[in-house]
Amino acid sequence: FFRKNSKEAQSTTATKILLTLLSLFLFTQVFGLSSVAQVVLGKGNTGQYLSINIAFGIGVTLGIHAAGKISGAHLNAAISVTQCVLGNISLKTLVAYVIGQFLGSFLAAATVFALYYDALYDYTNGSFTVKGPTATAMIFSTYPASNVSLQGAFFTEFTATVMLILGILVIHDEKNNPAAKGAQPMLTGVLVLGIGLGMGLNTGYAINPSRDLPPRIFTAIAGWGMEVFSADHSWWWIPVTAPVLGSLFGVLLYKLCIEFHNQPGHETEPEKDQAGMETS
Repeated sequence: FFRKNSKEAQSTTATKILLTLLSLFLFTQVFGLSSVAQVVLGKGNTGQYLSINIAFGIGVTLGIHAAGKISGAHLNAAISVTQCVLGNISLKTLVAYVIGQFLGSFLAAATVFALYYDALYDYTNGSFTVKGPTATAMIFSTYPASNVSLQGAFFTEFTATVMLILGILVIHDEKNNPAAKGAQPMLTGVLVLGIGLGMGLNTGYAINPSRDLPPRIFTAIAGWGMEVFSADHSWWWIPVTAPVLGSLFGVLLYKLCIEFHNQPGHETEPEKDQAGMETS
């Protein structure tokens, strides 16, 4: 009896997590993708590169605020995989997270497509292309700049994700100097904004498989065709693999350079003096 109830509770929790992530990733992605659509389809008259970065930062901030206590705000498959590798979440929970992220991202792409369908049709004369003067596939997924090699693109996504996970760990590490609880979502949004402003030129900074792959699948279905996977020497796999490897490497780097040297028992001199004053 108790075992059955426990399984039912776990099932209910998993469903709640999946549905929450689906809705919140949909919410987060709509901010970002619609900002790109507005800049591209408005031909620069209704936004610039900065507005895209700000919109993604706002979406991430609000997504974390909304999902923080339910799922820990797992909005990035690369970070979810890293948490599973570290043993912080189970494989079953990881699958629920990624399914929710992918479904939410796919639906966000569909929502933005419907929202801007008239503008898309007018901009392209009904011909949806990946490359060319009226290309629009980049509204939904990332594509590398024409002067960037695959190796350079991979290194860009890898490095940007390393910076992302390092920033997240710095903001949330309770053993170090964490930000106040209420400020953490905003600072994470600012972190995404900073990565976009500093590392977005080469690849558009996917830094998240869940942000890039589901919309790419949607565009393949919605009229852009399989070129979304073959373009730029089959670039599509890099935003899937490089962020995962970058996240894992970033955690290793943080542990080696900061966490292992900042154990609770190792108090600094000011901390010892403060402890002595409190004791007195």
